Amino acid sequence: MAFDPDRTTTVTFDSYSTLVDVDATAAALTEHADIDDPTPISQTWRERSMQYTLVANHLEDYETFYEINRDALAYALAAHGLDVSAADREAILEVYHELEVFDDVRTSIERLHEAGYDTYVLSNGNPEMLDSMVDHAGIADLVVDTISADELETFKPDPDLYRHAAGRTGTPIDELAHVSALWFDVQGAIHAGMQGVWLDRKATPWDPFGADPDLIADGLDDLADRLS
Repeated sequence: MAFDPDRTTTVTFDSYSTLVDVDATAAALTEHADIDDPTPISQTWRERSMQYTLVANHLEDYETFYEINRDALAYALAAHGLDVSAADREAILEVYHELEVFDDVRTSIERLHEAGYDTYVLSNGNPEMLDSMVDHAGIADLVVDTISADELETFKPDPDLYRHAAGRTGTPIDELAHVSALWFDVQGAIHAGMQGVWLDRKATPWDPFGADPDLIADGLDDLADRLS
């Protein structure tokens, strides 16, 4: 389905990789551990974290996203042969409260806000993580609210979470556009009845599995151009 800006009244944004850069975890790794190349460890950490959320949904074994990231970090360090103390692992984990914000976040959401769109964050992050992310990104005055997977104790792409977001925003689900850099998040939104916008920040190919996004944007400023 082609993207239809005329039926969009509310925009929800994923958080990690969409508003803030999870690749910034690499710097935290080097600050608290003797690591020559943090990139593969950071990648393993992120990949394992996503895998844990998907498995948790199927097993109905919920942990908060912060706890899942703690487990994924422990695995990533062990998988790369690193012995890091519990205290240092906690210090590394705290980077999730202050991840680097993408340059286009504030200005683009401000444009959407001024154009009359209600804007929300819809994320796997638990409320404490989202509160710190919104504050760190400087968008508290532009975002109506944050909607956390913790409210249902289920993670994306469970369709119930997107339907819950529609209820929380008071918006018919087909008037919602969900913006994410994660392919499965975009597909989850589309499956639930939203318009799915893929934020292709890294110029990577779209996954051939499942539905195509309603819109592909290379940045939030591109999305703001389409909507405003």
